[in-house]
Amino acid sequence: MKSYTKELWFNTDKRVEFINITPQVQEAVRESGILEGLCLVNAMHITASVFINDDEPGLHSDYREWLEQLAPHEPISRYRHNMTGEDNGDAHLKRQVMGREVMVAITNGKLHFGPWEQIFYGEFDGRRRKRVLIKIIGE
Repeated sequence: MKSYTKELWFNTDKRVEFINITPQVQEAVRESGILEGLCLVNAMHITASVFINDDEPGLHSDYREWLEQLAPHEPISRYRHNMTGEDNGDAHLKRQVMGREVMVAITNGKLHFGPWEQIFYGEFDGRRRKRVLIKIIGE
């Protein structure tokens, strides 16, 4: 069995942003030379997420609104976490809802998706550098 590791780095301009990282992940699969296996994609920060869904702007807008209703950014005083001097208590909760990682099968050297599926990096406390881990194992 072979393994391959790659990191992607992000520094978004916005506090909340969704970025389609499918092309970068597929490129990592190609670089790995693995034809059959599994690909883990993991947000390596506690206020960011990796998830799979449709690349449709209306859906992403719905996500932003829904997450803001679930865990509003303001008032900042609503979160005990923010008493530490942070202002990102909401981002931790949003990450918990959207998830930490995804696992995708690799078949014939390509990510094996269902219809419309794409991989996204979800940022909930942007404007600083964060990374995503891609770990590929297989033959």
